[in-house]
Amino acid sequence: MSDVPQQLQYTKDHEWIRREDDGTVVVGITDHAQHQLGELVYVELPEAGRPLKPGDAMAVVESTKAASDVYAPLAGTVAGVNPALTSQPELVNTDPYGAGWLVRLKPADAGPAVALLDASAYAALLDAAH
Repeated sequence: MSDVPQQLQYTKDHEWIRREDDGTVVVGITDHAQHQLGELVYVELPEAGRPLKPGDAMAVVESTKAASDVYAPLAGTVAGVNPALTSQPELVNTDPYGAGWLVRLKPADAGPAVALLDASAYAALLDAAH
C-alpha cells in the first residue's frame, strides 16, 4: 500500500501539493508514482520564473524503466526547484514527500487548478486502480 500523507493534496496524475505558509506551493510525485517508475536516474527541472498553466508538463523524471512528465497542478510561476535532485535523483524514491520534492510554485492569483484530491479521495483512486 502506498503512503498517502493526510495533509497533502493530490492529482489524478500522481503529483502531490503542499501549501506553504509563504503562499507558495511545493509539488512532487507521490510514493505510488515513484514505485511505478522504479529507481530514478535523472530529473529535469524547469527554469525559475517559468510561467505554467494547469496541466503543463513542468518536469521530467527518468527511471531505468521510463521517462515521465510531471504536470503543473495549478497556474503559477516556478519560484524554485530542488537543487539536490541534480546529483541525487534517488531522493524522489527514498523520500518522495520530503527531500524528494521537485518544484516550488508561486500560484497565480486565483488561477485555475486541475481537480485536486484530498488524501482519502487519492487513496480511493489508487484502490480502484488495483
